[in-house]
Amino acid sequence: QVQLVESGGGLVQPGGSLRLSCAASGIFFSDYTMGWFRQAPGKQRELVARITSGGRTNYENYVEGRFTTSRDNAKNTVYLQMNNLKPEDTAVYYCNAYRTIRGTENNYWGQGTQVTVAS
Repeated sequence: QVQLVESGGGLVQPGGSLRLSCAASGIFFSDYTMGWFRQAPGKQRELVARITSGGRTNYENYVEGRFTTSRDNAKNTVYLQMNNLKPEDTAVYYCNAYRTIRGTENNYWGQGTQVTVAS
């Protein structure tokens, strides 16, 4: 059974920092591109950052320079370090695991963790 479990969310003041973690089980973690998405109330889910199986990262422009994603394949865990948080970063943050192998897609989601940025 595949599980992605996010942790580390909470309430933080503008300009503050949080570190999210996503622990995966039931998958061959190192094969997967790991993504962070977020969904604010009344808005669609949007991509925040990705890290490939080879460690290559990409970020959406609204978090570039403030957020950093990394992975520890030995711990089956991906991280999202969020600095200089803004009120508009308030959302539920979701972890995603994705791969394609021999034409078959595997796509899994965590349950999400709430991040609230407010003074």
